[in-house]
Amino acid sequence: MTKINDITIIDDDPITIFGLRKLIGNTVDCGHIESYSNGKLAYNGIKERLQKKQPVPEIIFLDINMPIMDGWEFLKAFIELPITEKIKINIVTSSIDPCDKKQWEFYKVKTHHLITFNLKPIDRSKIEEITQIA
Repeated sequence: MTKINDITIIDDDPITIFGLRKLIGNTVDCGHIESYSNGKLAYNGIKERLQKKQPVPEIIFLDINMPIMDGWEFLKAFIELPITEKIKINIVTSSIDPCDKKQWEFYKVKTHHLITFNLKPIDRSKIEEITQIA
């Protein structure tokens, strides 16, 4: 079983968060799973960790459509943070809008982080694939 110290889930749907937590818990040896209901809360939480010199998440599950700060706004702000580690950012969405795929292609070349695009629902085999060390 893969060992991950820290995973963050950013999604406004409590059922999705619950499901991801269950799948991760059954698939990965994870020290800590944090969840946020929008991008602004997640951005502020990760920024605070950096300021306190605490480790940032190794893997992020990111929904696109959320209130307050959506996934794209989060991603734009996140890639500007001074994080030298390569974070696996997994967009997890039910969107079939081609514009979302274009946005993903735009952001994945703008950063050293590994950004993937995944359609909901996510199953155990996808969690295994996603949680391989970056």
